[in-house]
Amino acid sequence: MISQEAFYAAKLAYEMDAADVAQAFAQGDDSLILVDARSAEAFAHETIPGAISLPHRLMTEESTAHLARERTYVTFCDGIGCNASTKGALKLTRLGFKVKELQGGIDWWKRDGYATTLHAGCGKDVCDAC
Repeated sequence: MISQEAFYAAKLAYEMDAADVAQAFAQGDDSLILVDARSAEAFAHETIPGAISLPHRLMTEESTAHLARERTYVTFCDGIGCNASTKGALKLTRLGFKVKELQGGIDWWKRDGYATTLHAGCGKDVCDAC
């Protein structure tokens, strides 16, 4: 049976919150790559600045071949009611990447006061894709 201390240590090894990510970026940590695991349409509507779009449904050996293996990929989705980040984290892990999951997704990112990029796909205030 796993100890309570080991459980929480293991959990923190695989999860980050918005403040953790923002602090890492503010300190110049370039080892983290944010991965928006939602659909391309959701990414085009709104995402976290600097994130790459890699929908979990499209993650394969071929679609991830260009990703650097030495980086840590932090998957995210809409938030607590969405499991795209977990599905993406699992797929990337199975493909041999080092992965963490952003707790609360884009929802908690915004609640913590961090900026998002609206309409990233088209650059307009309102667009047909959104």
